[in-house]
Amino acid sequence: MSRDTTDVIAAAWARELPGVVGTELELAKRAGRLSALLTERVEAALGRLGLTKGEYEILAVLRAAGAPFRLRPADLSQRLLLSSGGTSNLLRRLTAAELVEREENPADARSSWVRLTPRGIETAEEAVRAATAAQARLLGQVPEQTTRAAIDALRALLLALGDAA
Repeated sequence: MSRDTTDVIAAAWARELPGVVGTELELAKRAGRLSALLTERVEAALGRLGLTKGEYEILAVLRAAGAPFRLRPADLSQRLLLSSGGTSNLLRRLTAAELVEREENPADARSSWVRLTPRGIETAEEAVRAATAAQARLLGQVPEQTTRAAIDALRALLLALGDAA
């Protein structure tokens, strides 16, 4: 069986601290490495569109919300696991680029809506297509049944850890 980088790291820890480091390390390292590989490809594709990953994520969440393509800033922060300050910084840049606009919330004067502009809708769709294509090119090297098994195993693991919708 072929070995990956994580196997080398795990073997070193097994030698140095037998019985202390095990599956926890292997899972964390492999999940992190997979995320890094996918993120690297996505960031390169987004860079060609002049977007950062954070900007892309806001555009994608707003586009996936469906018409009228709007959410409250607090909802964006919660869905993307960002601080309110981080969300505000991204929204300022997207507003300056005329990809989103703020509108008052008539139901609650303390909050506002963030809505994609027509240009923002086009940019979001182009970015989602580019990000998906970049990931598909990377995962195209992996048999479909391996990818499906990984998806199902990760879902089961996350659900067991309490990460339910």
